[in-house]
Amino acid sequence: MDVGLFRELVWAKGRELYRDMPWRDEPTFYHVLVSELMLQQTQVSRVLGKYNEFMDRFPTIADLASAPLADVLRVWQGLGYNRRAKYLHEASRVVMHHGQPASMKELLALPGVGAGTAGAIMNYVYQIPTAYIETNIRTVYFNHFFFDQQYVSDTELTAMVEQTMDGEHPREWFWALMDYGAELKQQRSARLDKSIHYKKQNALAGSVRQVRGQIIHQLTKDSQSKESLAIILHADKRFQIALDGLLKDGLIQYDSAGNIELTK
Repeated sequence: MDVGLFRELVWAKGRELYRDMPWRDEPTFYHVLVSELMLQQTQVSRVLGKYNEFMDRFPTIADLASAPLADVLRVWQGLGYNRRAKYLHEASRVVMHHGQPASMKELLALPGVGAGTAGAIMNYVYQIPTAYIETNIRTVYFNHFFFDQQYVSDTELTAMVEQTMDGEHPREWFWALMDYGAELKQQRSARLDKSIHYKKQNALAGSVRQVRGQIIHQLTKDSQSKESLAIILHADKRFQIALDGLLKDGLIQYDSAGNIELTK
């Protein structure tokens, strides 16, 4: 597809499909960092309500950094992948100690921040044109530039994103790409299996991830003995694996009485 025509199409779709989101209204470093970590592997519809609740409880990055991890995990409930909450909490403390990062290298040094999140921050916060890839962006480019190609590497895709992006208005350009990609996904035109890097997310039901979430949920109410948790959750072989993983990740800990609690 001709690059000029592609840009015209994306801008037109961006105007037509623009999604109003609170982090777009005020794209500061803190707001974008929180939203990007929440949006990792989570749909926008689920993030919207939780984002507002999170900002009510932790209105500034200083508030987040000074809060106990247990409080952050309580507010995070419902989003899943609780390690993201821990990463966000750790990242806020790094920023308060070392200052706000303003380059890809500095951003990638933050806990939980990969190339996609760092690229989003560069575009949305600093308006520095930076080619990056995530699911919606993949969807748009697979449909317009790699339609007949069976497998596509991120190296190929990144080169095309860089070649076609609008360097003068990177914030609005990537918003337009995201909104257009979301529409294509709703039309079942994602074609994500073209990516050699794509891995379909495993179902939550019956997974260790499900039990991890159940354990965290119980501990948001109060500390529990291991035996009590096992009874409440009707523990099977996943329980010990989930418990060990949460302990290893630093999301839970044993208190002085030998009960399990959220990490303080």
